[in-house]
Amino acid sequence: IPELRKRIIFTALLLIVYRLGAHITLPGIDDIALEAFFQQLMERGGNVIGFIDLFSGGAFSQMTIFALGIQPYISASIIMQLLAVIVPSLEKLSKEPDGRKKITQYTRYGTVILSIIQGTTISIVLRNPENITGQVDEIWHFLVVITLTAGTSFVMWLGEQITERGIGQGISLIITVGIVAGLPGGVTSVFSNLVTRPEFGILQLALLVALIVVAVMGTVFITLSVRKIPVQYGRQIRGRRVIGGQSTHLPLRVNAAGMIPIIFAVTLIQFPPTVLGFLPRDWGWVTGVEALIAPGAPLYLTVYALLIIGFTYFYTAVQINPIQMAEDLQKYGGFIPGIRAGKQTADYINTTLTRITLPGAVFLAAIAVIPIIITSQLNVGNMVEGASILIVVGVVLDTMSQIESYLTVRHYEGFLKDRKLRGRRR
Repeated sequence: IPELRKRIIFTALLLIVYRLGAHITLPGIDDIALEAFFQQLMERGGNVIGFIDLFSGGAFSQMTIFALGIQPYISASIIMQLLAVIVPSLEKLSKEPDGRKKITQYTRYGTVILSIIQGTTISIVLRNPENITGQVDEIWHFLVVITLTAGTSFVMWLGEQITERGIGQGISLIITVGIVAGLPGGVTSVFSNLVTRPEFGILQLALLVALIVVAVMGTVFITLSVRKIPVQYGRQIRGRRVIGGQSTHLPLRVNAAGMIPIIFAVTLIQFPPTVLGFLPRDWGWVTGVEALIAPGAPLYLTVYALLIIGFTYFYTAVQINPIQMAEDLQKYGGFIPGIRAGKQTADYINTTLTRITLPGAVFLAAIAVIPIIITSQLNVGNMVEGASILIVVGVVLDTMSQIESYLTVRHYEGFLKDRKLRGRRR
């Protein structure tokens, strides 16, 4: 199919451009000092620094022109989604025909503002403590801020072009490519441990592989899981035509929040250790508190899991509005069999959504916490990240579903001969 082939080639070329830019370092950076500085940051900031580096595809730890990656755009998108629920004017705007375009434009403005703020912070941090840069002046600070902001804007533009003219969701594909780019280094590290560490043998390697396989299988299952609420549309006579009378369903995804709850939870739970890391070591209580809330400690894992579950319910409530869904059903003549239209329908949808969100929330907590426990026991670092698996699996399923739709429209047999991706498509 020529159109599909052009879209795939176009997507691949833009992703190559993104990865090339992720290797162009900012001017005046000492690589050796930068590596030592980031080693200290990882010891203090832990998962927060890892998450930022995850979304930038490793560009943040190398301080390239794409160091901020797409993270400011994701933050701006989340802020706009929350504001659309809180601010009545934005909520009204989101329901208008051209409202989504305006909100997208506001998100772009927010991305630039966040990029300038984060770029300024990075230029100040890079200025001294480990002599990461040489002699600097105000022009260098301005150059770093402009470069990082332009890099994020360019990455955002690449993502939008892929979505519009390529295949798949551009922003998600950019994040996925960055994650996959770190795969060779992870594999090399595993085999290095296998050779250099006697305690890391074939049994530990098999356990690590089994963890990855089970995590991927569970992610696929939860991602495709949908609760289908039956919906009946009454018949309407318009002139000589009979409209309606169809039976369909209202799909509610088990994991409607995606990986956003993990981002919220990591950001919040890493704030206390980050603050403690900058306090004087001669304060005796600081060391004790740090050990109590250190990553991998029982209290840390418990609070981490509870935060993920709580944020899953919160973000699902932000994403899905049962009252609006009930109003739309009533507006178009639809109803749930046995449930009265209006408030009862909204209550039924809300109750169903609350029930199915629990297994999705528990799964998110499990896929975030269990890899931390196992990898810490094996002492192999953060080789298995729950957020990475969620992103990669979700993007691959979405992209395959979109390619499948191109093939189906043109009467081609798709990639999945026995089973279609019904859960994702609907």
